[in-house]
Formats: sequence, structure tokens, C-alpha cells
Amino acid sequence: MKLEVIGDPVLHSKSPAIHGAMLAALGLDVPYTAHVVRRGELPDYLRWARDSGVTGFNATMPHKEDLLPLLDEIDPAAKTVGAVNTVCLRDGRWVGFSTDGAGAVAALRDGLGVEPAGLTATLLGAGGAARAVALALSAAGARVWVCNRTLSRAQALCRQDPHRRAMPMDFAPATLAHLCRESGLLVNCTNLGMAGCPRQFEKLDFLDALPDGAAVFDLIYHPAETELLARARRRGLNTLNGLPMLVNQAVLALEHFLDRPLDRKAMGSAAAAALAPARNTRPF
Repeated sequence: MKLEVIGDPVLHSKSPAIHGAMLAALGLDVPYTAHVVRRGELPDYLRWARDSGVTGFNATMPHKEDLLPLLDEIDPAAKTVGAVNTVCLRDGRWVGFSTDGAGAVAALRDGLGVEPAGLTATLLGAGGAARAVALALSAAGARVWVCNRTLSRAQALCRQDPHRRAMPMDFAPATLAHLCRESGLLVNCTNLGMAGCPRQFEKLDFLDALPDGAAVFDLIYHPAETELLARARRRGLNTLNGLPMLVNQAVLALEHFLDRPLDRKAMGSAAAAALAPARNTRPF
């Protein structure tokens, strides 16, 4: 058995530490490593992985959507999301799952005490992670404004919401400020602010429109505090980076890799202990 996380960039990933700690807690000597796979290299990677004994892998940007047509089977929940972040080799067939949405909701509840039911959220981005988080928040009872520079992508995402609580919007500064005034939660699902990303937010003035007591959740965890979170913290808002989500979705992913249920609280504690030096100040 051999496990990996693939993406580009990916060498900064905390997944090897998280999964390594959980596997060790289970008494399993299973390697879990980071593997750089660039856009367009997925077909070659899947062939290599099968031949090299890889039995499962996690996928991060830019592969969550690109994997879909290359897999033999996709879990119904992942099919609804339109993206996968966990892939397992089952009876010689690649099977894809999505744990991002459930991991995000668990992180919000455990890390910030945020209950999505009845909440209005402004979500930035319309990629694979954004789709998973938006649909999970909607399913949990939140109204979600999905903001994206390319409006058609936000519209396509919202059409996939069976609960009809996700609504597409543009990314204009005036739009973001207007929506933030009505929101108790802001979620950044873009790569703006990530270490090594050539593009950053042009302005963060929309944060000033958020009401007192609002929460800001940035799926990025490298750096541990993005400029978005730093400015939100200075404003006195509740903030959370992407590590708690990563831990929660990793526990769910490991259940898929091992094809059995796990003690999620114990696994989360093992992962959090492994990340203690870099973890968010709030508990996972």
C-alpha cells in the first residue's frame, strides 16, 4: 500500500504529516508522500501510479476537476460537486471521492463555532474546492453568494445546487462590499494569497463591510495567515485558515483509502498533534 498527494505546487503540503500521523496512530507502516504533477500530466501519472503500487492519492490544485474524465468511477456525491480530491484504486479501477465540503463544514463548526443553518455566506471562487464548499454550506442550510471573476463559472456552480440556496455574483469590489454587509461568513476558495501565487487580491476593502462578529475562513494554509486573514483579524473578526479543513477532510479521505470507518475524533487529534507548531490558534 502506498499513498500520495498530487498537485502543483504541492511540496508545501501538510498532507504527508497529517496522514503519516494518522497511519502511525493506527499502527500502519504505510508511506504517504507529496508528488508534483503539473497540469496535463494526469494521464501519465495515473499509469505510473498503477505500475508503482500507489493505491490511493489526494489531489489538490489544479487537478480536482481535470481528474473527472480520467477515472473509472466517481462517487455520486463527488459527481454532484463536479470535482474529486480523493482517489482510490479499487479492484484495479480508479474511484474518485470528494471530502472537501464535509471537511469545511466540520472545520467551521469545530474551529469557529459557526453553524451554517440560517447563515448568509459570501464565497470567493468557483473552482473545485469552491463548488464543494458552496454545495455543502447550502445543504447545511446556508444562503451562499458565489462570487467569481468569470460570472458564467459561478452560474454553472449554482445550477448544480439542488437546494437552490447558492446564487451567482460577480467579483467587482462594489459587489463584494454589498454582499459582505449582509453576510456572517466570508470564505476564500481562490488561490489569491497563497505563497508562490503570482496574483494577489488587488484590494481588501470589502472586509470592512462585514458586520462585527462575522467569520472569515480562508482555505489557504500556506502561509498560515494570509493578508486576508491578517486584515480580518486586525478588524476584530473571527478567522480560520485552511488547516482545520485539511485535517477534517483528511480523516474522511483515510476512511476511503482504508475502506473502513475510523474513530474520527482520535484521528483528528493525532493529525492536530503532528501539526502543533504550525496549527491555527483555534482548536481543530
